[in-house]
Amino acid sequence: MTEEVKEEEEVVVEEKKDENKLNPYDYSCEILLSKTNLEKANDKKFPSDAYLVWYTIDGKEMLDLTRSSKQSNIFDMYYDKYKKELKRIEWGMGTINPTMWGYKQSDKKKKKK
Repeated sequence: MTEEVKEEEEVVVEEKKDENKLNPYDYSCEILLSKTNLEKANDKKFPSDAYLVWYTIDGKEMLDLTRSSKQSNIFDMYYDKYKKELKRIEWGMGTINPTMWGYKQSDKKKKKK
């Protein structure tokens, strides 16, 4: 009987560890830069649907660059992760069209004559 209790306790501990790690894709988000500075996040080579997210950890202010089609998805993800530590969410400085961001042009093949 004591063996069964130990197995249940281990499962509960593993579930608590997984709670701290949230998958951004569950919220339809993509984290482009994590724990970065404002100079790197203000680069114009990022997509225009990226947001700057400020939050605090242990009294230290952190900044992430996250993209999503809706700002509410970003808020939900960060609020679930950091609760009251979330400070603000603002538009990023990216200028690239979101559908073209990350697109790589394929190599052109020579035409046969």
